[in-house]
Formats: sequence, C-alpha cells, structure tokens
Amino acid sequence: MSELPTHTQAAVLEQIGQPLRLRRLELPPLKPGQALVELAYSGVCHSQLLEVRGKRGPDRFLPHTLGHEGSGTVLAVGPGVAKVKPADPVVLSWIKGNGVDVPSTLYPSADGPVNSGAISTFMRYTVTCENRLTPIPKAMPLREAALLGCAVPTGAGVVLNAAKLPPNSSLAVFGAGGIGLSAILAAAFAEANPIVAVDVRDHKLQQARMAGATHLVHARHQDPLTVIRELTGGRGVECAIEAAGRPETMELAFRSVRDAGGLCLLAGNLAHGERITLDPFDLIRGKLIRGTWGGETQPDNDLPRYCNLYLSGRLRLDRIPIHAYRLDQIDQALDDLDQGKLGRALIALDETSHPKSSPPNTPNA
Repeated sequence: MSELPTHTQAAVLEQIGQPLRLRRLELPPLKPGQALVELAYSGVCHSQLLEVRGKRGPDRFLPHTLGHEGSGTVLAVGPGVAKVKPADPVVLSWIKGNGVDVPSTLYPSADGPVNSGAISTFMRYTVTCENRLTPIPKAMPLREAALLGCAVPTGAGVVLNAAKLPPNSSLAVFGAGGIGLSAILAAAFAEANPIVAVDVRDHKLQQARMAGATHLVHARHQDPLTVIRELTGGRGVECAIEAAGRPETMELAFRSVRDAGGLCLLAGNLAHGERITLDPFDLIRGKLIRGTWGGETQPDNDLPRYCNLYLSGRLRLDRIPIHAYRLDQIDQALDDLDQGKLGRALIALDETSHPKSSPPNTPNA
C-alpha cells in the first residue's frame, strides 16, 4: 500500500459572507472510530450555502471546514472501526448510520487550527467517523454515488420513507433542485400519478419532466393551486413536498393538499429567523404538515438499496443534471446554486479526472 497522505487541501470558512479560503491542513492522527477517506466528489448543498452566507445564525466555530456529503475511498481506519476497511468505496453523509460517532476533529495548519465537525467534504482527504460512512458496491460510479450523501436520501426518502406513497397517489413537488428532482425520481419509481412539479424556472421544469413529472407548473405564469385543483377534481393532492426552502412556498404547498389526510412534508431549509403562517382551520379540516430529517433515511439500509436500484436501471440518477466544479471554483458553485442555475453541484476532487460537465455559466456549458 502506498504511503498515506499527511496533508490535505480544504476550502475553509474563515468569515461569514466572505469567499472560502483554500488552505493546506495537516491530517491529524485517527481517533478510535475514525477513518481517513480520499474524496472523489463532494456535493454542494443549500444548507451549506446558508451557512456560508450567515443565514443559519451565529457561528461559534470559525474557522472551520465545510461540506456534508460526498463519495470516495477509505484509505485507513482507526481503532474500533469494523464497518469499513481500506480500499472500500463509500458514501459520506451527514445522516447518521451505524457505527461510532466522533463529533469533531481539529486540523492543524501553519495559520492555526481549523475546526471540523464529524464530517467535512470540501477537501481532498478528510477525517470522518464510522457512522457517517456507508460502503457501496464497487460497480457504483462515485460520481452518481455522491448524490446519495444528501439530495437523494432526503428527496427519495421523503417519498419512500416519510410519505410511503402507494401507486397512483397524487403528488406535488415545490422546487425542482437536487432534492426536488430526487423526490420526483422516487415518485416515478413508486408509480405516483399525477406528479406535479412547481418551479419558477423553465430549465428546472424541463429537468423535472426528465425525472418523471407528469405535469409542470411555472409559478410565475400560472397559479399552482388552480392547476393542482383542476388535476385533482378540486380536492388537492394527497401529498405535497416543499423542497425550495422559501416561506411562501411552504405555505403554498400546505394549501395544495386535500382535507382529511392530505400531507405536506417540508424538506427545504429556511434562513435563521424566517417563519411561516398557517390557517389553523386547515388543521381542523384534517390537513397534516410535518418536517423530515433527511427523509427518515437509514443509510445502512437505504443507500445500498438506491445503489442497486440505480445499477439495475430502476432509479434514474442519471436524470439529475450534475454540474461539476474544481475545489478552487467552490465560490462559483455556491453563487450558481444561490442563483438557481443548478440541478446538483459536485466538486470533483480527484486530481486525475476531469469533470464530465461544466459550470452553467462557462462558455462550453
């Protein structure tokens, strides 16, 4: 086995609202329950955007690393790790699975120590812990596997675990980003009908159609409630999923579900301090609303299942458009995400490979 790396390059948040800084960090010795992973891809999530832009409240841990989803290969394991071993391909996720939980890591550097939580993925090599890793089949491409760290388990999990939609259930998905598209893919797999995608951007609606949406609603030109009621005989949908992370969209999604058991599930993240307003009489009429924590995903069971469904052609992860960036383009990736240009952004961290797609605002996009 080749010698293990001693340092890593990482995108570090040093000051809220400022560009991330690429820093050379020293890799600390592994604690019991930890593993060293060579990352191939890291996802870029809206919750990370909120953190960088200061919309998640005060940050007591600056400077710190970022990223909570990705894919890669285990290089080494610390004492007590039994779930993975060196050379295993893995998904890294903020969603806790089985195994040891080590809540923090400190990376030394020439400019002082840098904090990290249990998982960080905006870096070439990362120290994480056993319960944030899930081994996957070697046949699973690491590019698509990176989607399984957050977007797919949250979006697909909302449909399959939280809503438990039976065939021919009516569904509306508000927001066709990475989580919304994952929900639509899972709804198509579950044979929901109709599947209504609501967004304010034409390209996202077309992506939703590719993922399996049966009806598209451009919310700037159409009233989603009117369209949904027409499609459901005036009753509303059996289930609505909010994946845009906006107060007005959450309120609209709740209004779109039918009385007496219609379920609205909130998967989007609001900025710190934002609130939604509901009519309590809707609750009296039997409408239900609740949040979801990562789609109620159990990584050790669900992620291998999603891999097998993808490898068998039954869960079309290839229909989630991926825009790949280098680590030194991380701020551009965050800007593009903020402007609604992306299906899912991935940071390609393998220096020997080249992104298969370009950022959407580059000449060859």
